[in-house]
Amino acid sequence: MAFLIFYTIVFTVYFAIHYYLFSRLNLVFPGISGIAIYIKTAFWALALSFIVGRILEKVWLSEFSMGLTIFGSYWLAAMLYFLLIVLAVDIIRLFNHFLPFIPAVIRDNLPDFKRYFFAATTLAIAALLVYGHFNARKPVITELALEIPKSAAGRDNLNIVLVSDLHLGTTLQRKQLEMIVRKMNALKPDIILMAGDVIDEDLDPVIRKNLGAGLKLLNAPFGIYAVTGNHEYIGGVDPAVEYLESHGVKMVRDTAVLIDSSFYLIGREDRDRPRFTGKSRKNLAEIMNGVNKTLPLILMDHQPFSLKESQENGIDLHLSGHTHDGQIWPLTYIIDAIYEVGYGYASKSGMHVYVSSGAGTWGPPVRIGTRPEIVLIRLRFSN
Repeated sequence: MAFLIFYTIVFTVYFAIHYYLFSRLNLVFPGISGIAIYIKTAFWALALSFIVGRILEKVWLSEFSMGLTIFGSYWLAAMLYFLLIVLAVDIIRLFNHFLPFIPAVIRDNLPDFKRYFFAATTLAIAALLVYGHFNARKPVITELALEIPKSAAGRDNLNIVLVSDLHLGTTLQRKQLEMIVRKMNALKPDIILMAGDVIDEDLDPVIRKNLGAGLKLLNAPFGIYAVTGNHEYIGGVDPAVEYLESHGVKMVRDTAVLIDSSFYLIGREDRDRPRFTGKSRKNLAEIMNGVNKTLPLILMDHQPFSLKESQENGIDLHLSGHTHDGQIWPLTYIIDAIYEVGYGYASKSGMHVYVSSGAGTWGPPVRIGTRPEIVLIRLRFSN
C-alpha cells in the first residue's frame, strides 16, 4: 500500500507537470499540422521514455531499454528547466495583464516571438545539459584534516577515503566507475568507506555491465566497508548486499566493528528500512552496547537526519551522503532547507560531521551547480 500511494503521487505530479508544459507548448505551436505534430510527438516521446525504459528494464533488460532510460534521464533535467522557464513566463504574463509593460514590437509579432523564444530556450537547455554531463564525470578530491582527541591504541593517524551515492546501474558506465576507483586508490587510503546508495534501484544492469569488477579493484589495508542506503532497499536489499559482499565490500548493518584494535566503525541501516521491510532499524544506543567508547568512534548513516542521536552517543566522526547537494541547481536550496547539514563539514558539540555530495548521480546523469566528489579525510588521534 505504501508503494502504491508513493507511486500514485509520483506519477500524478509527473504527468501534471507535463500536461502544464504541453499546454504552453500548444500556445507556441497550435494544432497538429506542419512542424507542430513533430514537436508535440517528440515532447511526449521524451516524457514517456524514462518511465517506459524503467518498466522495460524489469521485464526485458536490453540495450534498448537501458538506452531509453538514459535518454529519459536527461529529459528529467530538461523538464526541470523548462518548468522553471515556463513558470517565469507565466508570472510575467500575469503582471503584464494587470500592468502592461511588454513592448509593442513583441506584442505585434507575438507568434514569431514565441517560436524564436522556444528555439533559444531549447538550445540553452541543451547546452546546459552538455555542460552538466561532463561536469558529472569529473569528481573532485575534497580533503579534510580532522583531529579526534582520543588514543587509538598507538595509532597516530588514519587516512579515510569516503564515497557515497555511486548509484551503480543503468546511467553509470564501467569506464566511469573504473576512473573513480583509480582516483580513490591513488589517495593511498588506510580504509575505504561507502556511505550508502552504492547500487541504484535495479541490480540487473549492474550485473549486465559487470560493474562489480570495478569494485574489486579497490585497495585499502583495512578493507572496504559500506552501509545500506534507501536505493539498496528500493531495489531489494538482500540481493544488493549479497552482490556487494561477493565483490569485496563488507556491509556494516546496524552493528559496530572494531578495526585493528584501534577504532570502531559503526554502520546503520538506512532510515527508510521500515518503509520497505516493515522492520525498524536498531537505535544507536543498542548498536553501541559493549563498544569501548574510549576508542575513536566513526559512524556511517546514509541519510544525515540523526546527528543529535550520534552526538548523544559519543560518536566522534559522523559520515553521510544521500543529498547529492541537490545535484541540479536550484534544488540545492531545497536540500539546505531540509537538512541541518545538507552538504559539507560541520562541527556539532565536538563531533565532526561530513555529508558528501556523492560520486555519482541519480536520475539525470548531470550535475549543474554542484560537483561529484571523492573525500579524503586525514584523521589524527591524540590524547
